[in-house]
Amino acid sequence: MSIPRPVPDSAVAESSTEQKPAVRSGGKAGSRAGGRAAAKDPAKETKPRAAARAKAEPAAPAEQARATAALPAAVASAFQAGGADGHGAEGTELPQGRFLDRERSWLAFNERVLELAEDPNIPLLERAKFLAIFASNLDEFFMVRVAGLKRRIATGVAQRSASGLQPREVLDLIWRRSRELMARHAATFQQEVLPDLAAEGIELVRWPDLAETEQARLHTLFRQQIFPVLTPLAVDPAHPFPYISGLSLNLAVVVRNPVSGHKHFARVKVPQLLSRFLEASPQRYVPLEDVMGAHLEELFPGMEVLAHHAFRVTRNEDLEVEEDDTENILKALEKELMRRRFGPPVRLEVEESIDPYILDLLVRELNITEAEVFPLPGPLDLTGLFGIADLDRPELRYPKFVAGTARGLIDVESASQPDIFAAMRERDVLLHHPYDSFSTSVQAFLEQAAADPHVLAIKQTLYRTSGDSPIVDALIDAAESGKQVLVLVEIKARFDEQANIKWARKLEEAGCHVVYGLIGLKTHCKLSLVVRQEGDTLRRYSHVGTGNYHPKTARLYEDLGLLTSDPQVGADLSDLFNRLSGYSRRESYRRLLTAPRGLRDGLVARINGEIAHHRAGRPAFVKIKVNSIVDEVVIDALYRASQAGVPVDVWVRGICAIRPGVPGLSENVRVRSILGRFLEHSRVFVFGNGGDPEVWIGSADMMHRNLDRRIEALVRVTDPAHRAELNGLLDLGVSDETDSWHLGPDGAWIRHAQDAEGRPLRHVQDLLIDSRRRNRGSAAAR
Repeated sequence: MSIPRPVPDSAVAESSTEQKPAVRSGGKAGSRAGGRAAAKDPAKETKPRAAARAKAEPAAPAEQARATAALPAAVASAFQAGGADGHGAEGTELPQGRFLDRERSWLAFNERVLELAEDPNIPLLERAKFLAIFASNLDEFFMVRVAGLKRRIATGVAQRSASGLQPREVLDLIWRRSRELMARHAATFQQEVLPDLAAEGIELVRWPDLAETEQARLHTLFRQQIFPVLTPLAVDPAHPFPYISGLSLNLAVVVRNPVSGHKHFARVKVPQLLSRFLEASPQRYVPLEDVMGAHLEELFPGMEVLAHHAFRVTRNEDLEVEEDDTENILKALEKELMRRRFGPPVRLEVEESIDPYILDLLVRELNITEAEVFPLPGPLDLTGLFGIADLDRPELRYPKFVAGTARGLIDVESASQPDIFAAMRERDVLLHHPYDSFSTSVQAFLEQAAADPHVLAIKQTLYRTSGDSPIVDALIDAAESGKQVLVLVEIKARFDEQANIKWARKLEEAGCHVVYGLIGLKTHCKLSLVVRQEGDTLRRYSHVGTGNYHPKTARLYEDLGLLTSDPQVGADLSDLFNRLSGYSRRESYRRLLTAPRGLRDGLVARINGEIAHHRAGRPAFVKIKVNSIVDEVVIDALYRASQAGVPVDVWVRGICAIRPGVPGLSENVRVRSILGRFLEHSRVFVFGNGGDPEVWIGSADMMHRNLDRRIEALVRVTDPAHRAELNGLLDLGVSDETDSWHLGPDGAWIRHAQDAEGRPLRHVQDLLIDSRRRNRGSAAAR
């Protein structure tokens, strides 16, 4: 069969309509990206835009023509023709083609991850980790987004996307762009990271490259630890083609019977519980499948091994649980988890040297199309590089950073560890993880609540947590000590379903009241409520966050949280928990905005309020930090604000459907993206509010699923110092003086990593680390 082969990097650059070359720090713009074009003049790219953003003036015809010339032809014509499916400022119609495609935008996000792996100024083992992250991200994208799109097309329910593309066009785009990015990913590993690792004494080699002593060592390892767990599965009339589990790495083997001369096919699964790369000698590693391939004669004694090739299958692993039609959601979910293992294939990765006979057999038996086959140079499955990235070579990693206790907690006098409740009674405490320690703040808050005899009740949401969770342990301790403990466990958290089912049962066995939220909605909000007896009154202590109650990811994810004893927040959380555990229909709150009803309307109302402030001559702006933004209602509100002259800044990590910088539509909109050592995960919304900024933080991204199909919560931050800190954080993220990617009107992301003189720009995360170290030092000096 004829399978599309990976295109060379030069073709990747030409065929992409969305991506432009990355500008790298250190004066090597585009030099290591496989022939991609040179970067634009940094001086032009970093010029301040204050004058352009001061007011929204109609674009001159020549300026309009230049801006739309950069857009895809269909989109440009839509802007010029003024085709409408929305309304702008003063009733003017918003043009069609104003939304970028969400799937293409996600692929652009993963390309930004790949650019970090290509950046020679990033520590080497971190670059290896970014290669693994890219591969892992793409796996999940195929398992969920591609699988879901294929299912909708097959069932006839797929509709034209907001970007104007038909479902089949989107799928074709995904296959083409994924093929390009996977080829570039493999080339980055082979041509850049692999040689650089070898230069540092870390060698990833193939079996023929090993010395005899190394092969002898691995012979022994194979017989003792690998051979006993292998199961060769033949394919013949008596042995049907075996089930291939999703994301498993496999060897397709062709053997011949020397007596009959007949050829036979067999499959051998590469054990997932063994190390992906085996140490042949100190700092010298070989892929596990190479070791298996060198010993196939022992698996097929008496047969001639003619060929073997690695392959890997990605399956549809999206869940569909009909909650309205089931009496027990937990049992229904467990049943669906079993079914998920057998979802239809959506991608087949093969070694590019694969025998055509083997490839045809795999395609036929797996029932996939040619477009879903991805030939690549070995080794396949570079998620195995997570293991290499964890090697004990600190000089090849980011400098070590140890989080400290938040300032608002250590200012309280205490003979031992900080009294969290005393600190919260004195003031609200704003937490910024991982710069502020999770263990000495949120975790300590719940542990203190569990141990405090004056605490009567704890209410907690759990979306994701760690395998040995101290959060769960604290809740169990509280229940066993007689406190009333309510835990809302979201058992539908994608790919954490099984773990959360286990936690739910463990919590129930300890005496906690466990609920699973509202039918048809995921509970994604991050809330904790503690009720404490203090004299003759009850005081409520609350935590509202942007991230999960997960101590391990709290060291890797950037998130915000608010610890407060404010009675309004406590009352809001009580009302919301009652809604989640009972039959309350409350939808309005004092200091919360919640989804699915109220949050979108609340944000749009505030965006519209900025238009009114601007027209009245008062300070007005909108600043947003989210993981993704695709909701058309919110984006249209931002477009209307831009048309009215309101400056709009959006800091987004992943998917973004906004088309910034279009004259007459979004020339007052700036979009930035920051990726680095920590995963930017917080959500922040800041409104100028006529000079008295209004600030919100919480769990909600600007996506349909968050605003329509999830329980989300934003809390209003009222402390002036906290508001100023968050406003300053967003200014830092969109500043032309920090390292970030800038989004253009054509959907292209340009990395700005140098100033006008070619000097490296500082990364926001490095600046925040430095700030925390300085604050800690000054506190110690006092």
